[in-house]
Amino acid sequence: MRLKLKQHISDNFPFLKGKKLLIAISGGVDSVVLTQLLFDLNFDISLAHCNFKLRHQESELDALFVKDFAQKRNISFFSRSFDTEKLAKENKQSIQITARNLRYEWFQKLCSKNNFDFILTAHHADDNLETFLINLTRGSGLDGFTGIPAVHKNIARPLLIFSREEILNFATENAILWREDQSNASLKYIRNKIRHQIVPVLKEINPSLLSTFSKTIENLKESKQVLTDQIKEIQPKVFRPFGMKEKGSFELDIQEITKLSDPKAYLFHLLKPYHFTEFNDIVDLLNAQSGKKVVSKTHQLLKNRTSLLLTKIDQKEAQRIYYLEENVTDISHPISLNLQKDSEKIVKDKNTIYVSKEKLTFPLIIRKWENGDSFYPVGMKGSKKISKYFKDEKYSLLEKEQTWLLCNNDQKLIWIIGKRQDSRFQKSICDENTVRVHLNT
Repeated sequence: MRLKLKQHISDNFPFLKGKKLLIAISGGVDSVVLTQLLFDLNFDISLAHCNFKLRHQESELDALFVKDFAQKRNISFFSRSFDTEKLAKENKQSIQITARNLRYEWFQKLCSKNNFDFILTAHHADDNLETFLINLTRGSGLDGFTGIPAVHKNIARPLLIFSREEILNFATENAILWREDQSNASLKYIRNKIRHQIVPVLKEINPSLLSTFSKTIENLKESKQVLTDQIKEIQPKVFRPFGMKEKGSFELDIQEITKLSDPKAYLFHLLKPYHFTEFNDIVDLLNAQSGKKVVSKTHQLLKNRTSLLLTKIDQKEAQRIYYLEENVTDISHPISLNLQKDSEKIVKDKNTIYVSKEKLTFPLIIRKWENGDSFYPVGMKGSKKISKYFKDEKYSLLEKEQTWLLCNNDQKLIWIIGKRQDSRFQKSICDENTVRVHLNT
């Protein structure tokens, strides 16, 4: 196994040679064997152990074992304890996800502080198979069926070609001690059920299961690459960047989408980076009326005649109503405004209005427009619905979405911010009661 790993690293992980490596070690047989192998091969290694305090005294004994293992070999050793259960409850996450996040966040901090080049984990071929089967039971896209990556950013997994059996045999033959996690035998975890009940049956059906599975993974990776290349080729035809202010916004050409052999499948891959999940609704959006939209946790997709407008949701703007107290002179959210007394002279500027303080009732309101809103536009007689104003000014759906109104506390509109003032609040001469409201751009 030692020679096989040496050759495997030479062929597939040559970048590890001469680098500072941080091994994630639990005390279990996999990480202990990985450490022993790299120690024997004279790699520059250090160890990092997480004590998640999930097994009480057993967790403490794990930490002591790893410390002793490192000291006997004169290997640098880092250890940290976490109150994992408490943090999981606070973050409303599963213990498994919380532990994983804590582990990798700490590892990355150790790398930054101590100049480690790579983090090594001891995932092996059986782990890969189990992960595949877990994703199969839960449902997954192609990403979930291409296996645990051998390299991802600064994380490397050189044991993926070895089976659990090979690792156990090496440890036994070389009299290597390790800690056994009793929870690995518990069938309350899905991974353990698959490990102890499903995989043995599959190996009975096909004794060469891991080898067959490895070839399947490679085929799926190749298929994924073909798909990735196809999506990259199609994306420029479907996505058109638009808007100077809205960097990262795109207009999706519906005509180009409908030309695709399977619009839903292509939309799944094109929009996956934007966290959409309701792809049936997105397909329905292609034939929906203008104004309909589908929202993800980070973006929205808005139907606009012959296109779909993809824009990022500003979490700070998720709130649609803001209040502006009397003594506040500057705000930055949802937009940047400055209010101050101005008795000099009126300067005509679309980003500035002048109002009489006597007409203002605080707190002022900054909000999005709603159906039925109307105002008295400067330069016109009578009132006008904002929806009609938008139509006359040829506002796009996105421009309507991004428009903010400044209103008096009684909801009378003062200003379509940056666009048009209400004549009821217009002031033509500056005096000591004049308030200047300016939109910072």
